[in-house]
Amino acid sequence: MRVVLTRRAGANDRLAQRLREEGFDVAEAPLIRVEPLPGPPLRVEGYDWLVVTSRAGVAELFRRLAGPLPRVAAIGPGTAEALRERGVEPALVARDSTQEGLARELPSPAGRVLFAGAEGARDVLVRELAADFLPLYRTVPLRPAAFPAGDVVVVASASAARALAEAAPGRACVSIGPVTSRAARERGLRVAAEATTPDVEGLVRAVKLAASRAASSPS
Repeated sequence: MRVVLTRRAGANDRLAQRLREEGFDVAEAPLIRVEPLPGPPLRVEGYDWLVVTSRAGVAELFRRLAGPLPRVAAIGPGTAEALRERGVEPALVARDSTQEGLARELPSPAGRVLFAGAEGARDVLVRELAADFLPLYRTVPLRPAAFPAGDVVVVASASAARALAEAAPGRACVSIGPVTSRAARERGLRVAAEATTPDVEGLVRAVKLAASRAASSPS
């Protein structure tokens, strides 16, 4: 079974290695790139919580950060890992890796909250917590000249799902979670499996499940 990975360049290495260890053929076709947004040095004193929701958000936060951090909440294990790689232990890692889950798990009242993320991000945290929003980067879709053949495509964000629907309509995909699955289905993609945890091992298990379902379905 051939699996196509679509994360931005340089972000597929660990997943590609694990899939190859499980016997899958792997191809890469990045469908998004991250474009940092300009801005002055970032100071976050005065906030009770800083919320980050992606590895890219963590990278851009630390690129601009000046001064100490308040308590930091991460949307899931991948984001938490990116924080730990920079010496920051998150005070909260959402068990349900969505903005809705993070909003539920933060203390009530949460105090002053800053959500630092992608331009155009969903506004659940802003609405639920009256959080301030700071866009640190934008996600730019890519359109490969020729999308590689494969049995299933891994999409790890709603933006990647939307880009896949443009680049290769109707493809079967493995999704990193419910928000990405919803974006994929809205654009006519077939979700062959959804990761139960939004990390490398969760995606590996989902790819194996998609492979098992494909093998057992009538030809």
